[in-house]
Amino acid sequence: MDKIKILLCEDDKNLGSLLREYLIQKGYDCDLIGDGEAGYQAFISTTYNICILDVMMPKKDGFTLAQDIRRINTNVPIVFLTAKTLKEDVLEGFRIGADDYIQKPFSMEELLLRIEAIMRRVSVRGIKNEIEYKIGTLVFNTQKQLLITPTEQKRLTTKETELLTLLVQNVNNILERNIALKTIWVEDNYFNARSMDVYITKLRKMLRVDPDIEIINIHGKGYKLVDPTHNE
Repeated sequence: MDKIKILLCEDDKNLGSLLREYLIQKGYDCDLIGDGEAGYQAFISTTYNICILDVMMPKKDGFTLAQDIRRINTNVPIVFLTAKTLKEDVLEGFRIGADDYIQKPFSMEELLLRIEAIMRRVSVRGIKNEIEYKIGTLVFNTQKQLLITPTEQKRLTTKETELLTLLVQNVNNILERNIALKTIWVEDNYFNARSMDVYITKLRKMLRVDPDIEIINIHGKGYKLVDPTHNE
């Protein structure tokens, strides 16, 4: 089995070297890059299974690098490393499409567990059969990560796909927040909850092309995807 290949962008040479050696010891193949521009060049020339990006880097910051990566690949998992604690910065990372966000200082074991959790989800997605769901006049293809409307096809990010899948699987019933958080984000905490709210807003906008379809908030419980055309 091929090793999982990690793009690690970290401008702190000491921390980066420690993380790289630790991940290699744990069986990963890891490239350490010291700035965002070099990280972008590495990404377009090499196939990576997951990207771990420091937010504050020279030449190109982690957020900008992630946006560049997302324009090329909407599926590769991205984890941000940062010393920033402002909620706005954390939420910006999730808006870009982060799969996780780890605040410094952190233990290497914590990083490893988060990588393993993300890669398990990616692995499970990879072996699923293609499934299409009908949502009103829309078609949702989970494998191709497409929402097909009568006039266009919208490509979804991995998180959008996972969240919409849970909503569709619970159509006209409540999807509890804590279940969604633990299923997709692994941990139920403030930052992950705010991230999920961002993705719910994005999905609402996409589904508006069918006025009969909506995602409603169930106060204190979660969300409900309402589809009057769905037959139990």
